[in-house]
Amino acid sequence: MTMLVKKRDNFFDGFPSFFDDFFTKDIFHRPSINLSKLGTTMPAVNVSETEQALLVDVAVPGLNKEDIQVEFHQNVLTISSESKQEDETKDDDNTFTRKEFSYQSFRRSFTVAENLVDGDKIEARYENGVLHIVLPKMETKQIEPNRTIKIN
Repeated sequence: MTMLVKKRDNFFDGFPSFFDDFFTKDIFHRPSINLSKLGTTMPAVNVSETEQALLVDVAVPGLNKEDIQVEFHQNVLTISSESKQEDETKDDDNTFTRKEFSYQSFRRSFTVAENLVDGDKIEARYENGVLHIVLPKMETKQIEPNRTIKIN
């Protein structure tokens, strides 16, 4: 079985891997630190294929399902998220003492072979920090074998 999904190759999708390579390799291309261990926001994705569907699992622990968007348009599956968090601490007389915030976002796109997926039947569910997406394959008509037709 051939995998019929590929990571979308465009200018913006190359940025994270370019910066990871730039900052995590020294001039002799020996690995140094790995930025993914420092909290990078690009989630891991597993893609598999069955006879009936393509299955995509995205590791997004700590996010709420309301923060995640899944879109399918012109054979491109796009998974994105934005989350913001603010913590503010004030002293007794309500003067500002400390405010911390974090912002996290990502966008992953995958191109699917044309006429492979039935876009109207795509399903997604979020469970225990993993987003599970099922992209059902389109039903294809079986080609009937050649047959001899009797002439009367």
